[in-house]
Amino acid sequence: MKPVVTAKSIVKFYGTKKNKIQALSGISFEVNEGELFGIIGPDGAGKTSLFRILTTLLLADEGKASVNNYDVVKDYKEIRNRTGYMPGRFSLYQDLTVEENLAFFATIFNTTIEKNYNLIKDIYVQIEPFKKRKAGKLSGGMKQKLALCCALIHKPSVLFLDEPTTGVDAVSRKEFWEILKKLKQQNITILVSTPYMDEAGMCDRVALMQSGKILSVDTPDGIIEQFQKDLFAVCSSKMLPLLNDLKKFKDVEDAYFFGAYHHVVMKNKNGGPELKNYLSKYAGDDLEINLIRPNIEDCFMALMKN
Repeated sequence: MKPVVTAKSIVKFYGTKKNKIQALSGISFEVNEGELFGIIGPDGAGKTSLFRILTTLLLADEGKASVNNYDVVKDYKEIRNRTGYMPGRFSLYQDLTVEENLAFFATIFNTTIEKNYNLIKDIYVQIEPFKKRKAGKLSGGMKQKLALCCALIHKPSVLFLDEPTTGVDAVSRKEFWEILKKLKQQNITILVSTPYMDEAGMCDRVALMQSGKILSVDTPDGIIEQFQKDLFAVCSSKMLPLLNDLKKFKDVEDAYFFGAYHHVVMKNKNGGPELKNYLSKYAGDDLEINLIRPNIEDCFMALMKN
């Protein structure tokens, strides 16, 4: 496969010489042509800084990056003509209508809505009934779809989406990922950042990111396969004392809240009997212990602690 986006040892600092904050620390990865690639990490991980460097809006302090074999510093004009970028914050003109925003962005890239309508048709039909409405009056999900249409109207080969589903409802999130799958079928390379670990499974490959560093790059299944220790879901009617006791047990490596359960990472394989024996005092408190398969969030927490 041919790499379309490359980052090599990207470093970025903010602040003054006396008070420097390192936002990115030696970031390196590649994204292949036609791939749906996810940058997964919490707020403050450095995702937005990375996207701004790759879309030529911010200069790195060290390292190199390229998009479609164009250098992000030397060839920034070429990159801007060939990429679409949807920032985390809604950045369209809120006093223009849906139709006016789309026409404006088409004009900037010397094209028309009609010329590339097939590319945005499936998305635009969902907001077309509101085409005369000002962008500032749209719902979160509708703003998201309009911003995506504007990022696609010049037919980019690479699409950068910075936390596109943050702050929208669950139905809109699901719809948005269905849209991305259809765009991928049109051979558009897509980089999407998100703080939602459950969205990692929608990507071909993901990079798990924390504190300006990449912890792992692999397929979602590949990352889960790296988790080699037994993981249990444990609950009882006394959840807080249960968690405190779990953290004290010598055979437990980590224990944390996870929905209605505590997830418990054991130091050794086949530690279930010892765990059940240790927690026998909770047997009358609806104790439940199940061996489970880890998810991306469990893997992320293990990588972060290591």
